[in-house]
Amino acid sequence: MSRVKRSVHGRKKRRTTLELAKGYRGDASRHYRAAKEAVLKADQYRYRDRRNRKRDFRRLWITRINAGARQHGLSYSQFMHGLGLAGVELDRKVLADIAVRDADTFRRFAERAREALAAG
Repeated sequence: MSRVKRSVHGRKKRRTTLELAKGYRGDASRHYRAAKEAVLKADQYRYRDRRNRKRDFRRLWITRINAGARQHGLSYSQFMHGLGLAGVELDRKVLADIAVRDADTFRRFAERAREALAAG
């Protein structure tokens, strides 16, 4: 078996890890062993939080829609059910944006939802 000299690849791997850890506090930005652990943990947080971001935004949108619906005498669930019955197929992201930026349009959606609830 021939000998494999590893210094070039080892150095490259360590340099890459230390570059990823740039800006971390203390030893985590300067010492390879600490930096390696910090980068691994950061990757775990990044993976987890890409999923959590979706949950957080959905919660925010629902809160905003609920606040807008309650100004017009409907709960969130009544509002969404009424929109479904009325055939309005807007997602929560768009509805939340309308609730925040355009109160008059949101009022019309609330009226359509109330009419659909009364009819069906």
